[in-house]
Amino acid sequence: MVKIARWNHDGGTESGFVDGGTCYALPAGQGVQDLLDAGLEETLRRAGQTIGSAPAVPLAEVRLLAPLVPATIRDFVAFEEHVEGVRKSIDGVAGVVPEWYEAPTFYFTNPHTVTGTGELIGIPAGCDDLDFETEVAAVVGRVPGSDGRNLTATEAHRHIFGYTVLNDWSARDLQRREMKVGLGPCKGKDFANTLGPWIVTADEFEDLHDAEGFLPISMSVEVNGEAIGQDLLSNMGWPFAELVAYASQDSVVGPGDVLGSGTCGSGCLAELWGRNGSKTPPPLKTGDVVRMSVEGIGSIENTVGERRNAGARVSARQRPRNRVASAVTSGT
Repeated sequence: MVKIARWNHDGGTESGFVDGGTCYALPAGQGVQDLLDAGLEETLRRAGQTIGSAPAVPLAEVRLLAPLVPATIRDFVAFEEHVEGVRKSIDGVAGVVPEWYEAPTFYFTNPHTVTGTGELIGIPAGCDDLDFETEVAAVVGRVPGSDGRNLTATEAHRHIFGYTVLNDWSARDLQRREMKVGLGPCKGKDFANTLGPWIVTADEFEDLHDAEGFLPISMSVEVNGEAIGQDLLSNMGWPFAELVAYASQDSVVGPGDVLGSGTCGSGCLAELWGRNGSKTPPPLKTGDVVRMSVEGIGSIENTVGERRNAGARVSARQRPRNRVASAVTSGT
């Protein structure tokens, strides 16, 4: 199994491969993006050269960072069970809209607020309903001869460099207001997302795909050691190759792009709130520990920090709808 990671050790940031309990760094000046730009085949070759021969440091002595600095993050909503529960929680309406079944849907989130496992996640200003979302993310790498545009599902499958765990942190009360405007989410989502603990290269999962391209691997989440939800990645409405292909239509996917699966069934609190008719389990609070695990990849764990006390919302001014600017006069 090839695991690609970034870590901090003795005050410096390094990138490389994790094998068992040991980290092997890439040569100075090289990073994860260089591997993504090189593509999967070349990365596997470099892993073979590096593991066991490069300077080694015990995994227990490093602080893992997010395994890459994403170029973009697209987050899909690919689990029907999740859509059904969250729609009830956010909109108060049962069922799934017909449009969900017609094509995959995603939003772009903030690549600048990516965090790693072990980091403290502060509660954003104005949020009382902090939540998590349990996801798997595909990481895109270079495929020689492809520009990443208008891919078929077969072509897109080759662009999947590897997989990592994604926690799409969510301020549900902020999100609820934003979605009523018909745009977003924005501040309900862009304050934090966690990736990690590493990228596991796609070749490790090749023999696990079923006949339709789905991966039946287990996903689970717990808060303070108490199990909250569990699902299979294969319960997505579309396999990852189709999500990557859809993202590329009349557009482009490139090395370093991250595409989230969306939340698995029972993988967040808001879905359970919708099903239970109450905020049970309760929203996250300072000190809570959220741990997500995905079979074949690993686990990420974060502690909830303090709420930022600030007035984040700015009300609109009610403006006249003039079409011509008023004449400006000046006194003498």
